[in-house]
Amino acid sequence: MKEFALLFRQPDYDYRSLSPKDMEALTNKWKSWTGNITEQGRMAGGAIRLALEGKVLKAGGLVTDGPFVEIREMLGSLIIIKATDLEEATTFAHGCPALDFGGSVEIRPIFQY
Repeated sequence: MKEFALLFRQPDYDYRSLSPKDMEALTNKWKSWTGNITEQGRMAGGAIRLALEGKVLKAGGLVTDGPFVEIREMLGSLIIIKATDLEEATTFAHGCPALDFGGSVEIRPIFQY
């Protein structure tokens, strides 16, 4: 079994604009989706939600406010899963709540040394 990162990218919008009822529904959908992966014994690392603020260090020592202010999508969170190959890992990405809001899921193998 190999490990894969599922990276959740979202369009530039703020979850804080959701009503409490909509936020609860979204939270429950995330819990259900990740719970399904966990129940199958395929969760290798818990959900890591990233803050909206940060810094970006570029070559030459240039530091800018980030993350990646020049792009329209932002990396919102990630999980690490176990799968036999990239195709199976991609299958786990289906149903991700990020897709409901125009986001995407990037599936990347974890490099094994």
